Amino acid sequence: MTLPLPIICDSTAIRQCEIVVSTEREIRNECCFRFPFPARRTPIFRIWLYGLADEGHHGQRPMVGTRGNRLISLCRILAGVVCLFALPALTQDATEQGPELPLAEAIQIALANNRPVQLAKLDVMKSLLQVAEVKTRRFPIFNTSLLASGDITSPSFTFEQGVFGKINGTPIPTQNTSIPLSHGITGYAIATVDQPVSQLYQIHLAVREEELSSDKTKQQYKGKQQSVVADVKQAYYGVLQTESAMDAQKALVKQYVETDRLATQYLEQKSVLKSDSLEAKAQLAQAQQQLVTLGDNLQTQKEHLNDLLGRDIDTPFRTQQVPPATPEEMELKQARQTALEQRPEVQEAKIDVDRAEYDRRLAKSRFIPSIGAAVRYFTPINTELLPQNILTAGVAMNWDPFDWGQRRDDVKEKGITVQQSEVQLDQVRSQVLLDVDNTFRKLSESRGLLAVAQAARDAANEKLREVNDQFAQSSVLLRDVLKQQAAVANANHDYEESLLSFWNAKAQFEKALGEE
Repeated sequence: MTLPLPIICDSTAIRQCEIVVSTEREIRNECCFRFPFPARRTPIFRIWLYGLADEGHHGQRPMVGTRGNRLISLCRILAGVVCLFALPALTQDATEQGPELPLAEAIQIALANNRPVQLAKLDVMKSLLQVAEVKTRRFPIFNTSLLASGDITSPSFTFEQGVFGKINGTPIPTQNTSIPLSHGITGYAIATVDQPVSQLYQIHLAVREEELSSDKTKQQYKGKQQSVVADVKQAYYGVLQTESAMDAQKALVKQYVETDRLATQYLEQKSVLKSDSLEAKAQLAQAQQQLVTLGDNLQTQKEHLNDLLGRDIDTPFRTQQVPPATPEEMELKQARQTALEQRPEVQEAKIDVDRAEYDRRLAKSRFIPSIGAAVRYFTPINTELLPQNILTAGVAMNWDPFDWGQRRDDVKEKGITVQQSEVQLDQVRSQVLLDVDNTFRKLSESRGLLAVAQAARDAANEKLREVNDQFAQSSVLLRDVLKQQAAVANANHDYEESLLSFWNAKAQFEKALGEE
């Protein structure tokens, strides 16, 4: 006789290979081959064979005869052929999803490629160059100037008769003599070298103040890194939550499909009302539409995460599951101390206090006269009578003794700035402690709500299983099944929201601690 061989492939995570042979009252052999695959969604090949088998006696499992053994061998051969030809197509979907992206790897990629982080890193490099620029003020200052011009008034030197006395009764010069200053283009060249001496103290204060500015820029860079890490964690958890919601929604759609099938069957048997069957179809359509919406949201979230990672938004990837919950990290007292030591805002406020103090000392240093060593070189160009090379060395001083109280008022102003920065430091510390306390309590609350949502979800799923069994035995109405399915959907939604809230609260708490 002709044996039909329909092949059915689905995806379930199975890690072992097994053969199942069973017989029913009809002459039927059922062979199920399951092959292990390393992917998350493992393909399973089921091959159904119809043949001959002896019916067991007294309810015992029938024994498969020689023909049945041949059919089993044929199953094995056909399953191997199907696996060989179907494997590339079945694994194509996993390949299109991209490589697996663990959370730790996503954070490292974001720290290396995120654009705001790169901008903050460039600011740090600029601040270091500014420090190097201020340090160069300690060295001698070289300056040169050159002037070339043409005479408009034709200046000249006039020597009157006998201005240099007489020689043997002859006046020198013997008559008034006029000598022009130059012929044509004239000018001069000047070169100076100044080495600061008393200004070295001011330069030291300026260098230290610029170094503190660089340190503040580094803290801002660190704060930007922490913000990006928190954003990446929240985006990653959002993708995980949506993927989990899609898995739950797919399972719910399968239940609605089965319910719709039973409702249609019972409607033909006049066992349920037509309105109940239509309600089952409506809920099935609504669940399918919700699945489409979740798919769109998942794509948007993945694009946002790719943007945070600083790469093409269409880069495919697969997320890695994280534990549903973690134990409490630390006590509140320890969390406060950790935050005060690690938060960039606190460090920035401390740096502002130091900068304000150095700025005040720099203002006081302006009372000191500017004294330094100086070397001057002067030479006229295309001139007569004037010396051609003039070189001098000495001490140069520059000081304004009367400033009408300007420097004194400047020092007082800088002192007030120091007081303001100290008050600001206390305010920042207080805000950090408030942030730590708030995020710590929210994390504890979200952990408790997650446990409640998980218990409610388990209870709803168990209730749905009981209602489905009762419905199969015609003990409850179809509307009771639909009502419980809706309750399961709400419980799954509440659990996913609670899980996302927990991980977001954990990310915010880690950010409040100043962790990267």
